[in-house]
Amino acid sequence: MRETVREREFREFAEARQAQLRRSAYLLCRDWHHAQDLTQTTLMKLYAVWHRVRRDGNVEAYARTILTRTFIDQHRKGRWREEPMEEVPEAPSAESARSELGLVMQSALMELPPRYRAVLVLRFWEDWSVEQTAEALGVTPGTVKSQSARGLSRLRGIVEGLSNEASGM
Repeated sequence: MRETVREREFREFAEARQAQLRRSAYLLCRDWHHAQDLTQTTLMKLYAVWHRVRRDGNVEAYARTILTRTFIDQHRKGRWREEPMEEVPEAPSAESARSELGLVMQSALMELPPRYRAVLVLRFWEDWSVEQTAEALGVTPGTVKSQSARGLSRLRGIVEGLSNEASGM
């Protein structure tokens, strides 16, 4: 059977971006298995609208929008619950996850509500603009700014608390 141009283009995109999508998903949920599920769901939803998205351009942004909204929807609907972990499992090529600061930040990030977490991951880990983040989350730029400020403030408090615990204070 011959592969269509649409299928080939989608396969090439999926192969090129799957690891990056999975990393973003992990930053949101801190579970490699759940991150893989989120990535696969994202790619399935993207394939369903590939002809339109490919024609409109900016496939990468659309894929991240699907990923983020799927994550938030699953939390909202209670389909997934976070389980506390003793150790963070390492991804096959996740060098940054091994650093102590990376682990502290990931641990602190997991204590934030899903919406704050999504805003901070998109804005600061993925380096998206306020407008791109707002579009991906379906909110106004003002909401992104306020949630960024509140999320960062809470994140600072959590990191300080973790630092105090580690130093025995």
